[in-house]
Amino acid sequence: MPPNRILIVGTIRIPPGSLERARPAMATMIHASRAEPGCLAYSYAEDVLEPGLVRVTEIWENRTALAAHFASDHLRRWRDGWEALGVGDRRLVSYEIGAEEPI
Repeated sequence: MPPNRILIVGTIRIPPGSLERARPAMATMIHASRAEPGCLAYSYAEDVLEPGLVRVTEIWENRTALAAHFASDHLRRWRDGWEALGVGDRRLVSYEIGAEEPI
């Protein structure tokens, strides 16, 4: 992987009773984000042991692509729906990554 790629990892929490209602909104967000220029990976995964804990993983070509993502309409719509879905405890961090190496 060329240097300056951006990795975002973290979690959000959704009340377990709201997960079924949240899945279509999450799927819309994932599909729209993956279609963005500069998006190399974008996924949400429910934790097997902690109901309602959703793990977020994103890889962006560079900070410019990430900035465009942050300005996107689909991200705004996703965040606008958080209160109704009970989304909370958002903990995401970004890392600048360099070379990729299989392990």
